[in-house]
Amino acid sequence: MGVPLAMDALRGKAALVRESLQKSQTITESMVSILGSFDHRLSSLETAMRPTQIRTHSIRRAHENIDKTLKAAEAILTRFDLTRKAEAKILRGPHEDLQGYLEAIDQLRSNIQYFNNHKSFKSTSGIITHANNLLTKAISKLEDEFRNLLTNYSKVVEPERLFDGLPDSLRPSASPAKRSDNKKDFDNQKNLENTVYTPPILIPPRVLPLLRNLSQQMVQAGHQQQLFRIYRDTRASVLEQSLRKLGVERLSKDDVQKMQWEVLEAKIGNWIHYMRIAVKLLFAGEKKLCDQILEGIDSFRDQCFAEITANSVSVLLSFGEAIAKSKRSPEKLFVLLDMYEIMRELQSEIDNLFRTKNCTEMRESAQSLTKRLAQTAQETFGDFEEAVSKDATKTAVLDGTVHPLTSYVINYVKFLFDYKTTLEQLFQEFDGGDPNNQLKILTKRFIEALQANLDGKSKQYKDPALTQLFMMNNMHYIVRSVRRSEAKDLLGDDWVQIHRRIVQQHANQYKRISWAKVLQCVTIQGVAPPGGGGGILGGDSGSGISKAMVKDRFKNFNVQFEDLHMRQCQWNVPDSELRESLRLAVAEVLLPAYRSFHKRFGPMVENGKAPNKFIKYKPEDLERMLGEFFEGNTNVEQKR
Repeated sequence: MGVPLAMDALRGKAALVRESLQKSQTITESMVSILGSFDHRLSSLETAMRPTQIRTHSIRRAHENIDKTLKAAEAILTRFDLTRKAEAKILRGPHEDLQGYLEAIDQLRSNIQYFNNHKSFKSTSGIITHANNLLTKAISKLEDEFRNLLTNYSKVVEPERLFDGLPDSLRPSASPAKRSDNKKDFDNQKNLENTVYTPPILIPPRVLPLLRNLSQQMVQAGHQQQLFRIYRDTRASVLEQSLRKLGVERLSKDDVQKMQWEVLEAKIGNWIHYMRIAVKLLFAGEKKLCDQILEGIDSFRDQCFAEITANSVSVLLSFGEAIAKSKRSPEKLFVLLDMYEIMRELQSEIDNLFRTKNCTEMRESAQSLTKRLAQTAQETFGDFEEAVSKDATKTAVLDGTVHPLTSYVINYVKFLFDYKTTLEQLFQEFDGGDPNNQLKILTKRFIEALQANLDGKSKQYKDPALTQLFMMNNMHYIVRSVRRSEAKDLLGDDWVQIHRRIVQQHANQYKRISWAKVLQCVTIQGVAPPGGGGGILGGDSGSGISKAMVKDRFKNFNVQFEDLHMRQCQWNVPDSELRESLRLAVAEVLLPAYRSFHKRFGPMVENGKAPNKFIKYKPEDLERMLGEFFEGNTNVEQKR
């Protein structure tokens, strides 16, 4: 196709396009006109629909409010239902189902809290009032249940159960509180390692959770005082009854003062036993129980424990105070030390059990008693020393043996050393300084007071030889006792040697006084041999010895020896070694002198008339008779 034809074809197509555009514009203008009329109509429709939309929104909101109201009503009904169920359980009481009863109380509290938070509901105040009244009744029944449970399961603890909680070494073998007579055995028992005390189970473990829940419910309800009163009165009564059954009794100073010593000593021994049982078993068990039942109520719990134990502690300590304040006497020293010792032993446990502010008075009372016992014991030392010095026993020991005062004082000193550890604590705590040195000084003072008193008692004898024998016996007893006891280590070897020499001095004095005149009868010195020109010493050296003089010598010897034999066989030297030693010392002087005199001058008499009248004893007879001296034999008759 040529170009002209192509151009014609293109013009024709352009004309068609132009025609189409014109038609499209006409249509568009028509559509705009139509749409403009639609917009006007829609605006009118919207204006017409607005009230309907508002009513629809209100209806929707009303439906939502209805849903919320229904839900709230459902919740309220649920609370009402729970309250009704709780009320049913509460009206039945806690006895059948205590756990369910406690759950009902919790539910009731929850409901009260719910209604308190929704006071906009009608009749809310009535509901709350009813629930509170119901809760009050529930707590009242709870108090009754707590009281019943606690009372029913709080049983008096029998003594046998308490003894089972003691270590084997401290359990009484015969009577419930028999005190050991052997102080060292007592110390050994007390100092046993791994000593275990087992407090009794005061309330069955299965009941404890219930009591704990009940107590917590009562506290939540604001009934602390009711709980306090019930718990205190019940447990205090049981504790006091347990102690009374054990044997504890309240004794005053006057009661103590009127008792015979043997009775009082037994009661003190029992008291020591009771103190240990009370502190280590009963009070410890009571503290544990209080902590378990009143868990989480610290200040209230501490006050409760204090008031439960107050009277029992007072009864126990009052006896100790009565002893400490009663009239002092030497025999009370060791029971005072026993009491001081047990208080020292228990002090740390007492301080721990009664450590709170509420228990201050009991803790301080125990500390005060410990100090008072120590003070009274120290004052008794002085009383004992004075009593020994002033002992005016008129009944002298007729045979010159060891005086009862001597054995009493020495036994006293020995007992002091049995209490050496206790005394060291006492001296160190209250006097200061070196405890050993103080005990040494105390021992010396007692022995010196005894020596001075014995010296005075020895003057009661008319026979000076018996005076010396008496002092020899007693000093020997003192020295021997010291050497065989712990006192030796404290007093030292020098003290022992000095006092042994004193014993020997008294023995020598006895020999001199008793045997000087007898020995003069058989001495050769001053007597000339037969046929000689000598004479008696101090007499005429030119005069000869006569048979009459020899007879007189033998006769005087017989009389004096028989007199000594008769008297001194009744005298007593209780220590066998000392007795043999004294006989030997006499024999070593007497027998050689008699043998010599008998050998030299005996023939002068034996060759004469009736020699047996003058020479009555052979040397071996004298030796045998010396073996009868110092036996304390009151049936000896004079030899003829």
